[in-house]
Amino acid sequence: MSAQRPGVGMTGFAVLPSASTTELDRDELDALRQAAGILGGKRFAVLTGAGLSTDSGIPDYRGPGAAPRNPMTFQEFTGSAANRRRYWARNHLGWSHLRHADPNAGHAAVALLERRGLLTGLITQNVDRLHEAAGSANVVDLHGRYDRVICLGGGHVFTRSLLASILEEINPGFLEAAQASGVVEMAPDADASMEDPQLIRSFVVAVCPVCGGTLKPDFVYFGENVPKDRVQRAYSMVDDAGALLVAGSSLTVMSGLRFVRHAAKLGKPVVIINRGPTRGDDFASLKMEAGVSGALAWLAAELPELLPPHQPIGVPGD
Repeated sequence: MSAQRPGVGMTGFAVLPSASTTELDRDELDALRQAAGILGGKRFAVLTGAGLSTDSGIPDYRGPGAAPRNPMTFQEFTGSAANRRRYWARNHLGWSHLRHADPNAGHAAVALLERRGLLTGLITQNVDRLHEAAGSANVVDLHGRYDRVICLGGGHVFTRSLLASILEEINPGFLEAAQASGVVEMAPDADASMEDPQLIRSFVVAVCPVCGGTLKPDFVYFGENVPKDRVQRAYSMVDDAGALLVAGSSLTVMSGLRFVRHAAKLGKPVVIINRGPTRGDDFASLKMEAGVSGALAWLAAELPELLPPHQPIGVPGD
C-alpha cells in the first residue's frame, strides 16, 4: 500500500494516522470485546460500505453530515444525451480528484483479517477499489468498479484512466474552468456536484473508441440490477461463514441488506459497526456505534488465530 498523500484541488484528502485502540473510548472497547466473543473461533464474511472510505477523504452517501443527493438513474443516463453530457462532465471532474484517494487503516485491517485466514470473503458496496489497493484478494465488488468503463453497444471495456486522457484532449481547459467555478460536494462514485450550465453545455462526451457506442462507468446505477453471478458469489461467502460483519454501511439499499437477512435466516450472528442506524439493526446480534477504521484495526489485531482446516487437535500423551 502506498503512503498516504495529500489531496489536490478542492477535495483535500486527509493525511491520516493509522487507526489504533487509543482512538476508541471505553464503551466502544466494551462493544468490540463483545464482537470478538461473537466472531472469535469462526471464519466470517465482511460487508463494507461507504462509511469505511470516509477516512480516505471520500464522502459517504448517508452518514452523519452527508449532503442530500439525487443520483442519476440508469434510465435517465441511457434516455437522454443531455443527461449523459451532464453526468460525464461531473464525473470527469470527480475522477480527477477521487483517483488520488489512498486506502486507510480500515482497508488495511480487512486485508490483514484475510491474510490471517479469518475471512470467507469480502463483499463491498464501494466502487473505489481501495480494498484491492490495500491488499484484499477475495473481493466481490458488488456495485462494480469506478476504474473501468464499458461500451453499452459492443461490450468493450476500457480503463477509466484511458478515458480521462481522451476527455482531457477533447475538452481542453475544462478541469481548470470547473475548479474555478467551485464544487459543492463530491460523492463515492466519482460524481461531483457542478451546476455551471455553460460549462456543462460545452462539455464534449467521448464515444467508444472501437465502435462509437455509448460509454458508461462499470458500476451499477440506481435502476440497474447487480449481476446474478456477482450476487451468487457473495451469497456463497455468507453461506461458508460462521458469522457476518458489516462495517460502514447503512444498509439502505436491498443489494447489501439481503446478505444480512440471509445470514440471520440461517441463524448466523451478524455484527454491525456503523455510525447511525441501519436497516439491518433488527437482524443484528450486536450493533455498535464506533469509528469503523479503529474498530476494524482492533479486531484484526485481537481476534484469535484459527487452526488450519485439517490440523488434528493433539491429545496429551499421544
